[in-house]
Parts: sequence; C-alpha cells; structure tokens
Amino acid sequence: MAAPRPKRRHDESEPADPVVPPGPSPVDLHAHSTRSDGVLEPAVLLGAAAAAGVNVFSLTDHDTLGGCRDVVASGAVPEGLQLIPGVEINAVVDRQDLWESELHILGFGMDLEDDAFESILSTQRARRRERFERTMVRLRELGLAVDEQLSKLDLRSDDALGRPTLARALVAAGHATSVDDAFQRIVGRGCPAYVPRSGLGPVGAIEAIRAAGGVSSLAHFREGVSRRDLVQELVDAGLAGLEVYYRSFDRPTTEAMAQLAASMGLLATGGSDYHGDSGTYAESHARLWIPPEAGDALEKALAAEA
Repeated sequence: MAAPRPKRRHDESEPADPVVPPGPSPVDLHAHSTRSDGVLEPAVLLGAAAAAGVNVFSLTDHDTLGGCRDVVASGAVPEGLQLIPGVEINAVVDRQDLWESELHILGFGMDLEDDAFESILSTQRARRRERFERTMVRLRELGLAVDEQLSKLDLRSDDALGRPTLARALVAAGHATSVDDAFQRIVGRGCPAYVPRSGLGPVGAIEAIRAAGGVSSLAHFREGVSRRDLVQELVDAGLAGLEVYYRSFDRPTTEAMAQLAASMGLLATGGSDYHGDSGTYAESHARLWIPPEAGDALEKALAAEA
C-alpha cells in the first residue's frame, strides 16, 4: 500500500498534542485573504481578527501586498489593530527531500510603495498564473474540468492565484470531497494534475524583502529541528526569523522550534496561516497562541531596519 501523501502546509486540523492557549492570542503574523488563496476579503479578515482579540496582525498573502494596500488606502484597518504589511513567497528549491521542493519565506514591514519589490512580486504572480492555467489544462485532460466553477469567481488579473482556488473548484464540481482531498489525490505533488512551481529561490526572496525594508522569517518549517544546516544557510543570507508558533504545530514541535530559534538568534514569529477552508477565523483563532512578546520583538526589529 502506498504511503499517504503529506498534508498541505496550512492544514487546519487539530494536532494530537496541541498547545493550549492561556487566552485569546493577541498576535497573528500569518493569514491569507482573497487576494491570494484565502476566502475572506482583506477588510473582513482584519475585522474578524480584531473581533477575536488580535491587536498585532500581518496579512501575508502570497506574492502580493495588494490586500495590505487596499485596507490602508480605504481606512479599513480596525481601531486598535496594528497592521504589519506582510507577504508570503513560495520559494523554489532544488531539493527533492523538501515538501514540494519549496521553502516559504514570510516578509514583514516592507515599504508598500517600493517599486522594485512590487516588480519582483508581479513576476511571481505571473508565474503563479501560468502554473494555474497549466493546471487547468491538465484537469481538462483528466476529465476533471472546473472551468464552469471558476467562471463564477472574480479572478482579478493581479491576484496571486494558487491551487487552493482550484481545489475548491474541484470540490464544487464534485471531483473531490474536500480541499485536502483535492490536494491528496489530484493537485498535490506527485498527483495527476500537479504542475511544478517556478520563481524565486529562498535567498532571492530574503534579499528582496530586506531591500524593501522588511524582515524575513521561515514559515512552518517543522523540519528545521533536523535541518539546522539548511536554516543556517538562510540565516547567512539574511533570514531574521523562524515561525515557531503555528496553529497546527503540536506542543513538542513548538517547544523544539522555540529552542532552535533562540539558539540561532532568530525572531520567533507565528500565525494561524488562516485560509478559511475548515471554519471561521474565530474558530481558528481559538486554537492559536502567540505571546505578545513575539509581536513586540518583530516591531523592534522593524524599527531597527527603518
């Protein structure tokens, strides 16, 4: 019998030995809106975070700062919520031993008007759209077309399109029972409709974030405890943080990641990685704990970069 495929990085299921929050988490430094592969509009997501008790929040859509610009320009940031502009870059690595041959680099505090950074993100989005369209072709060839379902969506030209959108369409079309099922059987690595990613590598992503005045952190890399050499390579390239507090990390993993971050002098960041496929933001937040010190440390690091 074939071994089960690994779940997606933003798996929203409950870990077996969860971290028990001592109260509502005041910090969430990793969440997604409709500007990439989430289900809530940016302003709605920020409102949900504020209502749940978050006071330091980062919207980290894939390869775009568009949602951050939207809420700032429209005055949609709730009173009492500090928004740290964020981004998540899916960086390509030439290593078959890593999940989907990718490392995800979070960027915090970049200048929203930095033209050079926006040009880099625009190229990333173009590659995402190309992959998205190639996957659609593959699905048609497999008899799993989702064109009708996607035609009902507003797929704006600058959105950072991703496989979760296709997975939801596969569910709507009756080809999959859930988004995770679609990834496990159809669009995940090694599956019939999988198309490899192209784009920036992790060092390039870190350098681009730093050049735009931001601070970078390695997202949901639980393998870091056993791959300290790889983390060190990224630290040497300018990596400043490690995502220690992640909602699907169990307690032992969180403790090990905290020790790793401390031993390497890295910021301990964290977030829900909320997308919305398995419930409301409030439900996700109820199982999240990121201490206020994590937000304070990030703010100090960003002030030092200014």
